[in-house]
Amino acid sequence: MNEPEKKIVKVPTSITVKKFSELLGLPVSHVITELLKNSILATINEEIDFDTATIIAQDLGFETEADLVISDSETITVEKLIEICKKEKESGKNLHPRPPVVTILGHVDHGKTTLLDTIRKASVAAKEAGGITQHISAYQVKKKGKLITFIDTPGHEAFSGMRERGVSIADIAVLVVAADDGVRPQTKEVIEYLKDKKIPTVVAINKIDKPDANPQRVKQELADNGILIEQWGGDIISVEVSAKQNIGIDSLLESILLVAEVEDFKADDKRDGFGIVLESNLDPQKGPIATILVKTGTLKVGQDVTAGTAYGRIKKMEDFTGKNLLTAGPSTPIKVMGLNSTANSNDVLQVVSGKSIARLKSKEFSGGLIERKEKVTSQKLMRIMEEDKIQKLNLILKADVQGSLEAIEQIISTIKTDEVIVNYIETGIGNITESDIKVGAPSQAIVLGFNVETTTVAKRLAESSGVKIKTFKIIYELVEEVKKTIIDMLPPEIVRTDHGMVNVLAIFKTGKRDMIVGGRVTEGKIIKGAMIEIRREGEIIGKGKLEALQQDKKVTPEVGKGNECGIVFEGDTKIKEGDTLIAYTEEEKKRSL
Repeated sequence: MNEPEKKIVKVPTSITVKKFSELLGLPVSHVITELLKNSILATINEEIDFDTATIIAQDLGFETEADLVISDSETITVEKLIEICKKEKESGKNLHPRPPVVTILGHVDHGKTTLLDTIRKASVAAKEAGGITQHISAYQVKKKGKLITFIDTPGHEAFSGMRERGVSIADIAVLVVAADDGVRPQTKEVIEYLKDKKIPTVVAINKIDKPDANPQRVKQELADNGILIEQWGGDIISVEVSAKQNIGIDSLLESILLVAEVEDFKADDKRDGFGIVLESNLDPQKGPIATILVKTGTLKVGQDVTAGTAYGRIKKMEDFTGKNLLTAGPSTPIKVMGLNSTANSNDVLQVVSGKSIARLKSKEFSGGLIERKEKVTSQKLMRIMEEDKIQKLNLILKADVQGSLEAIEQIISTIKTDEVIVNYIETGIGNITESDIKVGAPSQAIVLGFNVETTTVAKRLAESSGVKIKTFKIIYELVEEVKKTIIDMLPPEIVRTDHGMVNVLAIFKTGKRDMIVGGRVTEGKIIKGAMIEIRREGEIIGKGKLEALQQDKKVTPEVGKGNECGIVFEGDTKIKEGDTLIAYTEEEKKRSL
């Protein structure tokens, strides 16, 4: 006798218990009971993920299938989007090949940016202030008629958050190791990350044109760190290159395509597009611009979209060369214009209905979506200052793009001191304007700008209100300014130096706040103008100042060990015979972090 065929239900990536019961056509109490049997305590309005729903559905006699349709109101994170793409691939429906997304990683100064410059035949490295890449960007190259998408992530250790994000959305990683330097600490960190995330990797041994290049040593060091290349019996392709001399670049691109062919990257280009925000900036003429990597589906000009709290209609799309696009499919890097504000890096841009946009506009208008940050922060600041004696360094931070802002805040957060905290009155993208000065004036905040200009009105207002504005082209100069300001706010360190000790032998005069005493110097020397610490039977009983000093009835600046002296003491404590006086000086020393 054949078993009855199980009913198939389509389940989204997450679903509330109530909607799940409606999907199954069962009372909600049945579903909650089944969840409890599986040690899952969930109320009627709580969400369960696809895997949990699948287990419960099977227990109740159903088969499940991933439903990749996303609700307008559902907030998609990068992690959730990656999961959607995974389930999309598993479904095998409407899938077509897409270009691989590649990120280039390695230790600072090992030539990652130069390698990318050579690949796309354009010099970017020379344009970067300070010699390190400070923004994420994305672009495509063509090899053997096939496209490869590159995500350029900052190489310096301070940008670890941005770099990790770049890796999380990449399909393939190119690990760059300098042939003359070998595996360095940051290389090891990258290797551990790649191994942990199981990201397909190609090794590029760079700078082979250098006289002291030693590719064999690099391969040995890679093997010691768990990266075994093909020539050594492993499964990771390695290519010897010189980014400066354009040696081995074709082989590297071919190796990337080979890995892509094995991995067989595909996506559904028929559905509405989902993209990840890599960067965003505020252009004075074009308004908010978001750099997007389309992860799956196709984005089209005219579609209504959201990205975090930003929303709008796509008015214009450009590829990485600035060419206008009407559509953009999976793995395509694009610039999107039409959002109402700058989106945050790592936000997911998704297509929504016009009704959703109207709803968001309504919320914003009523104040439900966007709060006046400066008002809330100022009130909070005043409350903290009343309750707490910790000093605050009030900052307004403006940067050209979201990635820079994020990196600066990340580096500043590593400055450690318990006596001063950095308090951001406001942070944002774009030039320093009159409104920034108005927000900063009540708390005398310092306005710091990175790669931005200051409007003329803002300069005039800052001068009249006493607000300091400082702009920088190199992130580390900005951070050093913050460090210097914090150091100046720290109370100085008091360094005490003991000079000598006197045993009190006689009291000659006792006034209200002064005394004349006689004694013998038993250690070191006694100096006029020094501070005096009074000890009685080993206990400190008071302090004062040595106003005048005599030896053999003559005024003298100091008296050495073994000699008797007369001391004019100023202070409230009354000295007695037998007391010990310690002469010392104190010096203020500037603190360091």
